[in-house]
Amino acid sequence: MKKFTNRLVLFVALSLGSILGMLKGQEARQKWVFRVKSRLDEKRQSEEQKRLYKNGAVALDDIELASYHKI
Repeated sequence: MKKFTNRLVLFVALSLGSILGMLKGQEARQKWVFRVKSRLDEKRQSEEQKRLYKNGAVALDDIELASYHKI
């Protein structure tokens, strides 16, 4: 259900972005869609960190996540 709502929100954001692109131009549309996508990604990452923390794992910040590579 959560996956469906995430896809629905993304679809609505892209649809509204297309309308915004027709009215204000493509640059405004790209900025708006980027803001919406980045908010969704931040929420997803924070929920994942909370879930890992509840399971007893160590919470890593963005720099540690970027530097950690699984071999």
